[in-house]
Amino acid sequence: MPGRLTPRTPATALRTTTALGTTPRPGRLRAAALGTALATVLVPSLSACGGDASSSAGSAALKWTSSYFPAHWDPVVSGSGAQFRELALVYASLTRTDESGKAVPDLAKSWDYNAKGDVITFHLRPNLKFSDGAPVDAAAVKAAIERAKKQKNSALFGDLTSITSVDAKGLDAVIHLSQVDYQIPQLLGERVLQIASPKAAASPTELDQKPVGAGPFIVTQLVPGTKAVLKKNPDYWDAKNIHIDTVELSSAPDASTVVSGLQTGVYNFADIAPSQAEAAKKAGLDVFVQPGFNASNLSLNTNKAPFDNDKVVDAVRYAVNRQEFVDKLTFGYGSVTNQPFPKGYVAYDPESENAYAYDPAKAKKLLSEAGYKPGALKLSLVIPAEDPQAEIVQAQLAKVGIAVTIKIDKNWATPFFAKDLTFSLYGTTGRDSAAQTLTAHFGPNGPLNLSSPYEPSGFEAAIAKVRRTPLDSPDYPKVLQAATRAGLQSKALVFTYSSPNLIAKNKAVSGLPKNPAHIDWTGVTISGN
Repeated sequence: MPGRLTPRTPATALRTTTALGTTPRPGRLRAAALGTALATVLVPSLSACGGDASSSAGSAALKWTSSYFPAHWDPVVSGSGAQFRELALVYASLTRTDESGKAVPDLAKSWDYNAKGDVITFHLRPNLKFSDGAPVDAAAVKAAIERAKKQKNSALFGDLTSITSVDAKGLDAVIHLSQVDYQIPQLLGERVLQIASPKAAASPTELDQKPVGAGPFIVTQLVPGTKAVLKKNPDYWDAKNIHIDTVELSSAPDASTVVSGLQTGVYNFADIAPSQAEAAKKAGLDVFVQPGFNASNLSLNTNKAPFDNDKVVDAVRYAVNRQEFVDKLTFGYGSVTNQPFPKGYVAYDPESENAYAYDPAKAKKLLSEAGYKPGALKLSLVIPAEDPQAEIVQAQLAKVGIAVTIKIDKNWATPFFAKDLTFSLYGTTGRDSAAQTLTAHFGPNGPLNLSSPYEPSGFEAAIAKVRRTPLDSPDYPKVLQAATRAGLQSKALVFTYSSPNLIAKNKAVSGLPKNPAHIDWTGVTISGN
């Protein structure tokens, strides 16, 4: 899936909240709730160089607690949501992104297109191997792409529709495309193509419990849903710039205890809720926002009443007060947005910035024109877990005469991705390829388009032009922003706010590269171990 849900507390039953009721404040979604086994999985050391699962005296140990602890360690199953950051400890990709968001070499040292732009060849670095000794070559790339496209439980198949076939020629992976597409180097990075050892991936179920990659670290111990212990991979292509010896990754406890854990040294790095930022600062911790593409939205199904009426759709658009989401949910760290990109990013469209500004009077007028008296229009907002966003939506729509009932269904994902719901919420972490972000939201088969197969007029042509435009073309920003503008005409999504990737760390951990949406450990040091 291209994103992850913004609610962070799993629901245990179907629950309903009326417009007059309230729901408790949420905690954080625990990936541990998704794990069914708590028995420790011991992962044998697969590298020629050994090492302890725990950090040795004087070694640089990262102790990271995360609210996005992976439910799956097979990258094909885990998909491209927030957990890709944790899986990037183990897996490397053809490319990665730099601080500008541009694709730069990772396992591939370079790449080039044919003259037409429908074939791209990635040239892999020589003499690389996975932690089980299997070679990192074009055959491994071919296997990874084919598995992502064909494995029954793949969460990535929808991202790779442009790829028709792959030829493996030693260290050259030749990728044939169904269309001219200059987005491929952006696409095949850490989010979408984390490459596993083909030998280990022959049993995807086993890979999910014993991950084997060619990334900066090797898993030595795994407790599903709870804890992973890793050691530095001496055979990683950029091992000289990895200064961390061991990693202890754990599923974050209740948000209120994370700061105390950082203070006492149980952890030295954590993603935190905005509500904990002030306490973390007072505790003397470093608190910073890692750049990202997070964006929350209201999802409307225009194939179902009442959203098959354009006036109702527009009424909802004008009823949304984005600033209230920021004020109540982000403690000053978030920002309002009406599109899936942050201001300043190449895909952000300034011309669309003030479209459908908050205007409750206009919303009431549109509802009246649609034939609805105040209180006559009733909606069910279906979400997977308790979420204060839902309460804000409920209150804002009530002000314009729409009665919203909040329904919590732990099996929400099935009807959402089957496009059976009428009204819901979603939050995405975006994509390294802006074109993929746009098609995921606005394309006729986009997983985040609740109104499939609907797409806004002009979007297909606009996104095709983006794919045909080389990333280094001077026209690329203008072409990309035009596609964003076309997508934002969609009646299926109403973007609300951007929540931050908020990190707290011990001062012993040095600063991180500010790669958008990524957590990159290149060059990071930990003192005082």
